[in-house]
Amino acid sequence: MNNTNLMQPNYDPAAVQPMRDELIAVGFQELSTPGEVDQAIDVKDDKIVLLMINSVCGCAAGSARPGVCEALQHSVIPDRLVTVFAGQDKAALAHLREKYLPMFPPSSPAMALFKNGQVVGMMHRHMIEGHSPEEIAAALKEAFDQHCSAAGPSVPPEHYAQVVHARSCGSKIPRFNG
Repeated sequence: MNNTNLMQPNYDPAAVQPMRDELIAVGFQELSTPGEVDQAIDVKDDKIVLLMINSVCGCAAGSARPGVCEALQHSVIPDRLVTVFAGQDKAALAHLREKYLPMFPPSSPAMALFKNGQVVGMMHRHMIEGHSPEEIAAALKEAFDQHCSAAGPSVPPEHYAQVVHARSCGSKIPRFNG
């Protein structure tokens, strides 16, 4: 198997699109290349970047995505919202983990707050599993209050009320056969 095959997505891109759309709907920018990761995170401007490592797993669907979406309705939020999709944006995620998260074990889903390219807060999968979206949102809001100063919410409440949460998990998603 060559490196090109290793970088192919694990799941059918059309099947995971609703999981991407859920975050895009609340203001996240997708990062799909190592260069995009650097442009978003390695910025020395004192702004706070929230990065979510998205995933097809059940705890991403049931807790992480709904929790982060709810947290972004808070009155104080990060300056920038970015996401990388585990198992899909493989080169971007490998670069992110190697350059910006080497001190943390791989985790997806996960969320990290960055300031000037450095991690100032991290929520690993073990902090997500078994927790409700409301618990995830509360923990994130606490971190936002501590580190952030941008005015929230990320999208107007009437827009947020129309966000559709993608509740399926990887066991029901077709594998990529490209």
